Amino acid sequence: MKNSTEYKMVHKKDFGHEKIEVLYEDQWIVIINKPSGILSCPYPGSHARTAQGVLEEMMRKRGILNSHHKPLVVHRLDRDTSGVMMFALTEPAQKVIMDSWHQMVTERLYRALAENPAKEKPLPDSGLIDAPLAFNAYNVGFVPKAGDKPGRSAGKREDSVYEKHLGGKKGKQEFKTVPARTHFKVVTRGKAYTLFELSLDTGKKNQIRAHLASKGYPLAGDENFRAKSDPFVRLCLHARTLEFDHPYTEEHMKFEVPEPAEWQAFAESEKSAKTAQWLKPSSQNGGRHSSNNDERIRSEAGNTNRITGKQKSHMDFIQRGKNHGR
Repeated sequence: MKNSTEYKMVHKKDFGHEKIEVLYEDQWIVIINKPSGILSCPYPGSHARTAQGVLEEMMRKRGILNSHHKPLVVHRLDRDTSGVMMFALTEPAQKVIMDSWHQMVTERLYRALAENPAKEKPLPDSGLIDAPLAFNAYNVGFVPKAGDKPGRSAGKREDSVYEKHLGGKKGKQEFKTVPARTHFKVVTRGKAYTLFELSLDTGKKNQIRAHLASKGYPLAGDENFRAKSDPFVRLCLHARTLEFDHPYTEEHMKFEVPEPAEWQAFAESEKSAKTAQWLKPSSQNGGRHSSNNDERIRSEAGNTNRITGKQKSHMDFIQRGKNHGR
């Protein structure tokens, strides 16, 4: 279990009991406000709580859930992302929405609180991040740097996990990438944090998190993308606005749930970034830091190709993905 997950179990008040808020419902669709910490929908092999499952339970209690009227996925938010989300309520509605998503949805806006870069040049007040995404062995997206190569695989079982993310000829494998474009606007630029507003030309998995991190702006609370702070015991990414033309009535609809007000105040303050709990020494890990330091990992690895379990325990998900099978 991640150090950050253990910390949330103790300090996140609603951990494991997150509640969804229904913003709108008719015979075809339902719009909810999804809290941080709960999956949007199930994935194979997982038995974790999901927003879809909670919504099903709410409908079951009202006596309106049946095989022809139930919540169905049309898009997703990451587990730790909060905000406005749509479900279809019938299979025909699901098909109509998914087939016309890019035409019917006129605006999706996100807010994100990110740590300021330590070395990289600050982003301008607005612009476009146009950077293709690759996916590691755990199907998590990231922006590969020039010269990044996948780790060598040790056997067929591991090849089967990883091969869908690779291209090129045998012995000269490259990361497969997909186009990804994120528009950004700075809402507040503070001493240690920046509050961004973002919209997507492409809705790829982990897109905002990966794009901002690649520019030196990891989101606060994002252990996977090397954030150093966790001021609100959650990932600071929120789907604020969903605006669309109703797929059946053609009514223009807009749903907006502001991000926590504390994010703005925090960005405006002169506070420095506080070290995240998962980077602090603790009795549980023998006083060691859960460091993501690349140089130390390379030093421990020496000149061999074999990565030990101890070394992997210090890696973030990108490094583990690159060294999958080594």
